[in-house]
Formats: sequence, structure tokens, C-alpha cells
Amino acid sequence: MSVAARKILHLDLDAFFCAVEELQNPSLAGKPFAVGGRAEQRGVVASCSYAARQFGVRSAMPMGRALKLCPNLIVIASRHADYGRISEQVMEKLRLLTPLVEQISIDEAFLDVSDLLQPAEQIARQLQQTINEQLHLPCSIGVASNKLVAKIANDVGKAAARRGSPPNAITLVPPGEEAEFLKALPVEALWGVGPKTAARLAEIDILTIGDLASLPSASMERMFGKNGAWIAQHARGIDDSPIITFHEAKSISQETTFARDIHDEDKLKKTLLRLSEQVGKRLRQDNLAGVTVKIKLRWPDFTTLTRQVTLGQPVDQDVEIFQAASQLFYSVWQKNRPVRLIGVGVSGFKPPARQLSLWEALPSPADPAPSDKQRRLQAAIDDLHSRFGATSLHRGYENEPGHQRTQAPDGQHSRISKEIEHD
Repeated sequence: MSVAARKILHLDLDAFFCAVEELQNPSLAGKPFAVGGRAEQRGVVASCSYAARQFGVRSAMPMGRALKLCPNLIVIASRHADYGRISEQVMEKLRLLTPLVEQISIDEAFLDVSDLLQPAEQIARQLQQTINEQLHLPCSIGVASNKLVAKIANDVGKAAARRGSPPNAITLVPPGEEAEFLKALPVEALWGVGPKTAARLAEIDILTIGDLASLPSASMERMFGKNGAWIAQHARGIDDSPIITFHEAKSISQETTFARDIHDEDKLKKTLLRLSEQVGKRLRQDNLAGVTVKIKLRWPDFTTLTRQVTLGQPVDQDVEIFQAASQLFYSVWQKNRPVRLIGVGVSGFKPPARQLSLWEALPSPADPAPSDKQRRLQAAIDDLHSRFGATSLHRGYENEPGHQRTQAPDGQHSRISKEIEHD
């Protein structure tokens, strides 16, 4: 008895940020515009309209270069709250169709509609019509028997659509035709084949997915280890990966790109502190703590490096994150060296620790542990931020990374001090 093929859809909202902006301002329709940061602040293109793509503008491109390619480009600041709200409306429509929805980004999702009676292509067309008419958003859908081929089919369908307007495409790969569909595509189209792997394959004249499928799995495993056998399966259109309806965060991070390269030590440390505070806040909101703290630095020549340290216990406090990040920062930064980008992250999640760290003094009955004091202070600061805004109170530092003091903007000291006294 043969097992029926799965019916998997890959939905991608076409130029989603731009589509939302056109909903807010219909006069943008058909015009070259981009959503992202300002060129003078070293912003990048987060999304661009299909009219802008005719000039060579692409996502992740520096906005300055985009403006050179398209001098009449309209630049619009990102409005992530609006994008997130409308994205959730789309995902709600998908979940009405099936509970088996795997959201992989703000504008992309996989759906398993195997339990629905209609043909997969009919389901895709009905879903596209719903998104088009009820939410007024263009979307493209790939249809296949597995996630890998559905995603690639969607990419191929979008690329083949006429230029200058959203593709709003539907591309179907019938069951049993996966390998035939893939064979003429470049090896880079496969999951797991990056530039380095593609270069090694090119050395033995393997350029297409069909070339790759002709290689014995054992040969791929010898060349690339276990990942090689996995790639060989994908080249034949085989992918048994399930729809994952819930993803646990693997890390929480924040970063900032400076409008101008910064070499001032005080400004860099203040930025490091602010980023640590933002990461700490997100950790506590999600009741998470992590044992690994990481920093990211980018020099003016775009050289980017990361450094990380694994701590003895999980952290979720701003000060602890800042201390670890500062040590990593000073391990690689030389005085007066300009920095283009700086980032802080925490990973390796475990339940938040409540015990003392090794360098803290043992508490006396009359004096709570320093970590308890720090947590109570942090809780008070979080509460004040929620009531008076994120800028109502912030930490400052003296010369040492661990020397913290709490500051408030002029005019707010009185009411905030009263709040802390009554906490």
C-alpha cells in the first residue's frame, strides 16, 4: 500500500514591508522606493519595491549605493510595529486553514495541508486569494511534497514572474517530479550548499543539482561528512523534515551601526552598556538566562569579528552581561581604533540562577546577598521603565566595567527616587 505524498505550501509575502507601506500610502504604488535606514546614517535597504529592483536595488544593500543606482529612490523609515501587527494577521489566516504552520520569518511560512481534501494547487490558489482580497497583500506560494522543494519552487516562480510588479506567483511541483524539477538548477539553490561547498563541487565539475544527484551518497559523505549525505538526499528532491510549529529562541542579541565610525572609548562603552541593558530586558521578559555572552565588532573596512565567553552560571542581569561584554571588548579593541558596528548577545539558555557567584561574599542574616540586592534594584528599574519610559532611568559607569550607578534625566530624580524608596 503506497503512502500518499504530503502536501506542503511555502508562502512568501512579496516585498512585504513595501506592500504594507503601499497600504498606508497608495501613492507609492508603481514608484521606486525602499524601506530602511537613511544613507547618511549608513542605513541599509530592508526591502525595496519591484520598481526599484528594475534599477538594481536589492535588500541588504547600503542605502547610499541604492541611491546611486536609483537617484529618484524614495526612502521610507521602517515601521516594525506595523509590519509585525500585519504579519500576525497573515499568520492567523494560515492557522485558520491548518494548525500545522511553521513561521520562519516575519513574511514567510510553511504549511502542511495534507489532511485537507482539495488538491494542493487549489488550496494554494484559495489561500492566495484570501491574502490578496482580505488583507490586500501580494504573496507567492510554492507547492510540493516537502519543504525543500516547496521553498525552491517558490523562489523559481518568483524569479520567473514579470518584473516591475509583485510576482503573486503560484508554482507547483507534482509528487514524483521533484528530482526532475531540481536537476537544471545551480547547486547553490540547495539548502546546505554555500559558496565554499559550491566552490569545492565546481572543482569536480558539479555545477547543477542534477550533477550532484548523480554522485553516490558515499562520495558526498567522504567529501563533506554527514552533511554530504544530507545534501545528496536533497539533490534527489528528498526531504522528510516536519513542520515545526514552535521554535525556541537560541540567542537574544542587539547591535547598532554608527552613523560615523566611533573611536571614543566613553561612547563605545556607553553603547555597550545600552546594548547589554536591551538584551537583559528581553531575557527577563522571556524568563530566560544564558551562560554564553558574545560581542560583535565591525571595523571601518567591514572586517567583522565575534568573541564569546561561557560563564559559570546563567545570567540575565544588565550588569553581569555588561561586565562580560566589556572584558570581551577590551580583549580585541585597541585604544582609539574606530568601530563601525557593535553588538551584544546572550545564548546557551538555562533557568535563571539565583545562587551567588564565586566572587561574591557570603551573606549575613542582616544583609541580603549582593545578587539579591542587584535583582531587586533591576526589578525596580524595569518597573520604572514600564511606567515612565525607557529613557526615564539608566545606568552609568565610572572607570571600571563593574562600577555602576543609576542615573535619571534632569527633572525626574525626585519622582523616581520616591518610587525606589517605596519598592
